[in-house]
Amino acid sequence: MQASLEQLSQITVFAGLETADKVSLQPYTQVQRHRKGEIILHEGDHLPAKLYAVVSGAIQVTKTAMTGKETILRALAAGEIFAAPALLGNGISPATVTAESDCEILTVERDALLKAIGQNPEIALRMLMVFNSRIQQLHEIVHGLVSERAIVRLARLIQYFAAESGTESTSQGECLKVKLSYYRMARSSGITYEECVRLIKSLKPVIAYRRGGTIIILDAEKLDAIASGDID
Repeated sequence: MQASLEQLSQITVFAGLETADKVSLQPYTQVQRHRKGEIILHEGDHLPAKLYAVVSGAIQVTKTAMTGKETILRALAAGEIFAAPALLGNGISPATVTAESDCEILTVERDALLKAIGQNPEIALRMLMVFNSRIQQLHEIVHGLVSERAIVRLARLIQYFAAESGTESTSQGECLKVKLSYYRMARSSGITYEECVRLIKSLKPVIAYRRGGTIIILDAEKLDAIASGDID
């Protein structure tokens, strides 16, 4: 179905568009619903020339190595864009995108998007800022997998999700709004499930882990020191 003006407004790169500009984009948009666990894009898929964005819910982006090991590259929530190669690259999906929850995915045809950019260049600037941030994050992930200790990578992962998804203050400390299971943390930081469980237990004075993936940061300063590689 065609995107509504409200749905277009929820996408970060379109937030500043005038109503008339969004109306002109509408005929070139489509919104599809996906159930939790459904694969939206397979790694290696040939993608149509469109902008992809999350309208509601959340998605997970994963990459599979030659060995068959799967790593979570990032999780994206409502308002985020993804699948850059569909617009700027070879049109082939570099990773697998899965619905982390029931979600809605919006697409905008490339030619219509370029026309909108011509009328409002700030759209392109916002897109470049997003993709540049993703490249920097990917560089940090690769560098960390090669050179950083597992405990450092894990601490940085917790900090990343605390900043990305936010926290809520509790009597114990700052509780991450996103749930992080052992399995998800292991796949995101390039370690085994067993090692992840062991390391989380070793961080007990710094964080509290509860069944279901709830994490509370008990000592933010010490977590930052571990993430910086200053202490074990």
